[in-house]
Amino acid sequence: MFGLPLVFAFPAVLLALASLPVLYYLLRVTPPNPNRVPFPPLRLILDLQPQDETAARTPWWLLLLRLAIAAALILAMAGPVLNPLPTGAGGKAPLLVVIDDGWAAAPSWDTRQAAASERIEAAGRSGELVAVAAVSDAGREIVLSDATHAVERLRAIKPLPYMPDHLALLIPIKKLVDAAPKTQIVWIADGLAGGHAREFAEKLARLGARITLVTSPQAIRALAGPENRSDGLKIRVLRASAGGVSQGIVRALDPKGLAIGETRFEFSKASLETKASFDLPVDLRNDIARLEILDERSAGAVSLLDARWKRRTVAIVSDETADVSLPLLAPNYYLHKALAPFADVREATPGTPDPIGVLLDQHPAVMILADVGTLSDTDYARLKQFVDDGGLLLRFAGTRLAAGSDGLVPVRLRRGGRVLGGALSWETPKRLAPFDTQSPFLGLATPKDVTVRRQVLAEPDADVPGKTWAHLVDGTPLVTAAHEGKGMIVLFHVTADTTWSNLPISGLFVDMLRKIVDLSTVLTKPDATNAGNEKVESVPPTSILDGFGVLGAPPPTAKPVPINFEGAATADHPPGFYGPPDQLLAVNALRATETLQAADYSGLGFAQEALRQAAPTDLRPILLAIAFLLFIADSLASLWLSGGLSRRFGRAAAAIVVIGVAASLGPVSHLRAAPRADAPLSQSDLQSALNTRLAYVISGDPDVDGESKAGLTTLSQVLAQRTSLIPGTPVGVDPAHDELAFYPMLYWPIVADRPQPSAAAIAKVAAYMKQGGTIIFDTRDALTAHTDGPPTPETLWLRQLLHGVDVPQLEPIPPDHVVTKTFYLIDGFVGRYETGQTWIEALPPPNPADGQRPARAGDGVSPILITANDLAAGWAADDNGDSLYALMPGGTRQHELALRGGVNLVMYTLTGNYKTDQVHVRDLLERLAH
Repeated sequence: MFGLPLVFAFPAVLLALASLPVLYYLLRVTPPNPNRVPFPPLRLILDLQPQDETAARTPWWLLLLRLAIAAALILAMAGPVLNPLPTGAGGKAPLLVVIDDGWAAAPSWDTRQAAASERIEAAGRSGELVAVAAVSDAGREIVLSDATHAVERLRAIKPLPYMPDHLALLIPIKKLVDAAPKTQIVWIADGLAGGHAREFAEKLARLGARITLVTSPQAIRALAGPENRSDGLKIRVLRASAGGVSQGIVRALDPKGLAIGETRFEFSKASLETKASFDLPVDLRNDIARLEILDERSAGAVSLLDARWKRRTVAIVSDETADVSLPLLAPNYYLHKALAPFADVREATPGTPDPIGVLLDQHPAVMILADVGTLSDTDYARLKQFVDDGGLLLRFAGTRLAAGSDGLVPVRLRRGGRVLGGALSWETPKRLAPFDTQSPFLGLATPKDVTVRRQVLAEPDADVPGKTWAHLVDGTPLVTAAHEGKGMIVLFHVTADTTWSNLPISGLFVDMLRKIVDLSTVLTKPDATNAGNEKVESVPPTSILDGFGVLGAPPPTAKPVPINFEGAATADHPPGFYGPPDQLLAVNALRATETLQAADYSGLGFAQEALRQAAPTDLRPILLAIAFLLFIADSLASLWLSGGLSRRFGRAAAAIVVIGVAASLGPVSHLRAAPRADAPLSQSDLQSALNTRLAYVISGDPDVDGESKAGLTTLSQVLAQRTSLIPGTPVGVDPAHDELAFYPMLYWPIVADRPQPSAAAIAKVAAYMKQGGTIIFDTRDALTAHTDGPPTPETLWLRQLLHGVDVPQLEPIPPDHVVTKTFYLIDGFVGRYETGQTWIEALPPPNPADGQRPARAGDGVSPILITANDLAAGWAADDNGDSLYALMPGGTRQHELALRGGVNLVMYTLTGNYKTDQVHVRDLLERLAH
C-alpha cells in the first residue's frame, strides 16, 4: 500500500513530466542553436529530429493508453474505497458504538476493536460526533466526543471474565437518543443470549434510532461441569451454534501451569454439546487445576478445579458376615454405589484380620464404619490418631453401635434405639425436616418419600443442636457431627442399608455423602464446615481470570465469596481462585449445568452485518500509481513514434530489462544450488566440537521439545555439580540436517503423530550408532503400554523408524549391568514414570572363569537404549530444584532417582565399561554390602 507522502509527491512528478512535451514543442517551433544551450538535457531534446513534424493520425493503442491515464486520474480524484463501511444517515448524525465486553467476545476481540475503530474513524472524517459504550458500563453517562477521544476510550475497554447484563445500559442510551434523535447505533454483539440480550434488543428497537447489528460468524465454545469419575475426568464442551470448527483440544494443567495431558473432542453435525475425557491415573487427575480449550482465549473456555473435584479415597469397613452371605443387601453395597461417582472406594479383602489397620495404611481421606460396635484398643488408637491428623470418620448406626458405644462419636448415644412404625409402636415412620442454615446440606431438597423407621437417639445435651446437621420432623437428630483435633467425626443415626430407613436408596443419600466427602479437604478450621455457626465463612480472592482466561492479581472490585459458593461468576465474584493457597476455592465463568444459547435478533428491524476481517482500503494511491506508470509509458511511446528513441538505446533498455529479470531469479537459483562440500561449520556445531554437550532430537511438538530441553538442562547442571564433567548448554538437533558426530548421547522422545524421518536421515542415524554414538529412544508410554496388550502408537512409530537399521539384540537392563554402577548404584532408570521397562544391548553370557563380578558389560557402549518412563520429564526441575512435571507416583525421591539414572547414562556413554575392570571390584562389593 502506498503511503501518504508518496501520494503528495505524485502531482509534482506528473507536472514535471507533463512539462517535457510542452517544452519540446516550444523549442521545435523556434529552434535555438543547440551548441549555445548550456543544459545537456535540453541539448538532447533539441537534437531530436523527427521524420514528420506532425503525425498524420494518433495510433489507436496510444489513444487508448491516454484514455486509461485520464480514467485513472478521474477515479483517483473520486476517492474510491475497497470494502467501504456503510454510509451514515447523513446530516452529521452522531454515532454511538455499543460493544459487548463479556468473555464471549474475547476470542475475536482484536477484530471487534478494529471494526469499531474503523467506524469511529469514518465518522470522524465526516465530522460526526462519536460515543463508545461497553455493556459493562452500566449506569455510566454516555458522552459524545470527537473521533480521537472515542478511539482512546475504545482502546481502554477490555473483555471481562463474566457475562454483564445488557439492561443496565438502556437508560444511558435512552438519554443520548432523546438528546440527539438522529443518533446512529452500531451494536457489536457477542451473539449469546446471556445477559438479557433479547430483551435489551427489543427495548433498543423501541427507541426509534437507526441500529446496525454486527455479529461474528465465529462459533463460541466453552467448558462447564467437570466430573472426576471412576472412568476418568470428563468435562462438557459447549458451543452456541452448529457452525464453525467442530473439533478441538482440551488441555489439562497443574497448579504450576505445566501440562499434564491433552484430549481431543468433536461435535456431531448438529450437536451443541460434547464431552472431553482424560483417561489418566487418579493421582495425576487430582493434580489437575485447570482445563482449557486450546487457542480459544476466553474465560469461558477455562474451567478451574479445586479440591472439590479431586477424587478422594474413601475406605469402608462393615459387617463381614453380612457381606459374605447377602452381598447385595450389605451396607457396603449401598455405600459403594453412592460413592463410586465421585470417590475411589477401598475395601479390605474378605478375611483380613485387621481391616481397619489395612485401610488406614492406604491413607484414605474418609474412613467409613458401617455399624461397627466395639473397637479394639489398637483400632481405637489408630482411628483417633487418624481424626486428630485431619481425617474424616463417618459412622453409621446399627444394632451393634446401638448396643455399645465408644468415644469416637460426635454426641452421647442412648443404648437401644427408637423404633417407629413397628407392631409394638404407636408412632409412624418420620420424614426428614428441611435442612437448617448451619448445615452443610443446606440447599438439598428433602424428598417426602424418604422416611425413617428406626434410629439411634442422642442424649439431650446442650450442645446437640449445634452439632446437628439433619433431623427428623419431630426434631430428633438424624446426622450429627463434631470436630476432633484437625479432623471430624460424623454420625448417621440410621444404618447404611435399608433395614432402618429408605434413605440409602434415594438420590439425597448420594448428595449428602458427596457433601461430606467434600468436607474432607477443608477441616483445618472449625468454621470451614459451618457446623454450629449461623454465619457462613467467606474467603477473599487470590488470583482472578481476565476475559482472555489468564490468571492474574484480583481487581479491587472483587469481593470474597462464601466457602460453599457454587454459582457462576459475576462482577462481584469474577472467576478465579479464592482462599488460602492450601484451600483454594474455584469459581468459574459458567455453572456446571449451564448451556450456551445463540441470541435471537429476528423481527427487530436491525440492519445486520457480519464482523469482517478485511478493513476498508483507500484506492487513491493505487490509482495514482497506475496513472504515473501509464504516463511514463505514454512518454516513451511518443518519443519512439517521433524517432527520438534511437534503436541503439532501445536495445540497451531491453538488455537492462533482461539483466534485471535474471538478477531477480539469481537468488532463487542460488537457494537451489547444492551446498559446498567445504562449507564452514555453523556456530552451534563449532560450540559442540569445542565442548561436550548433550543433545535431543527435535520432535516438532513444542511441548515435547520444551520438556526435552528442560530435562537435559537440569541433567547438565547436576553433572556439573556432582561430577568432573562440565557440559555445555543442551541443543536440539535435526538428524536430517545437523551433524550428529559431536554428541556422545542423543535423547529421542517419540511423538506418534509426527512424520517419519527421511531415508537419508535414518541412514545418518544408523551411521551415528555404528560410529560409537548412543541414542536413548523414549516412547513415554509407560501408562498406556501393557505387556499382553497391543503395541502403543509410540511403539509402532519406533518400530517403523528402526526397520532396516542394524539394531543389536536387546534385553531389559540386568541388575549387574555396568550402566547401573557407572556413578551411582541404582536398580533401574525412572523418569516421570517408574513402571516402564528399559532395554539395552544384550550382554554375552557370563564367563565362569571370571567368577562372580558385581558389574558386567559388553565389548563397548550400547548404541541404543529404549525406555518408556519419560526420562526428560523426570529430570526437569525449576529454579528451586523441584520437579517441573507431575511425577507418577511422585515425590522428591523419584526425582532424585531419575537424576541419578541420568548421570549414570551420561557416564556410561562417555566412559564405557571401565567399571568392569578388576580394580573396581572390591569397592563395588563393599558399597553393595551396605
